[in-house]
Amino acid sequence: MTVKVSPKYQVVIPEAVRTALGIRAGSQIEVIAKGKVAYLVPLQSLEDLQTELANSLNNKNLREKKDRAL
Repeated sequence: MTVKVSPKYQVVIPEAVRTALGIRAGSQIEVIAKGKVAYLVPLQSLEDLQTELANSLNNKNLREKKDRAL
């Protein structure tokens, strides 16, 4: 996909890319330049990270303390 840079150095992220990356209005994105390539990395909110962590802890079968190797 090709986008055009505006006179104010703005670009529009195509809908397919926004959807694939989960970008919504107000999302924060880290822009990283390596060589001649720019990477757009969506940053997750603290609430999203907390929810993701809680879900992963609830979904895993954690071993009992007595079963853990010392």
